[in-house]
Amino acid sequence: MLVSLMLLACGEKSNAVTANEQTAGMEDCVEVIYFHGKQRCVTCRAIEQNTKDVLNAQYAKQMQSGQVVLRVIDISKKENEAIAEKYQVTWSSLFLVSHKNGKEQAENLTEFAFGNARSNPDKFKEGLQQRINQALK
Repeated sequence: MLVSLMLLACGEKSNAVTANEQTAGMEDCVEVIYFHGKQRCVTCRAIEQNTKDVLNAQYAKQMQSGQVVLRVIDISKKENEAIAEKYQVTWSSLFLVSHKNGKEQAENLTEFAFGNARSNPDKFKEGLQQRINQALK
């Protein structure tokens, strides 16, 4: 039921960003991947904006070096079907993916993101930053 409500709530149009990069063979890094559909609700937009705020404020140097990577992926685009399938994403989702020594570990932050990005952005930003810091260790 929650999924149905979120899908219905995500009804606003947006300017989507497409990511075509492949993750295979990535160097050690932490990816923050925000998946969205063609239409997004206010909460979906808050997730993306707050994620960008955290990364730009706290990880600009790591982003420049490639140690931290942000990917915003429109799952409604055909070219993004494979990555959506890989992470079993069917609606707006936030993942933290750690690449270390050729191994990938993904953490699904979607429930946390929807619970906090709009209603408690400070908690969202703090929690995301803590998880990124842990992944960078």
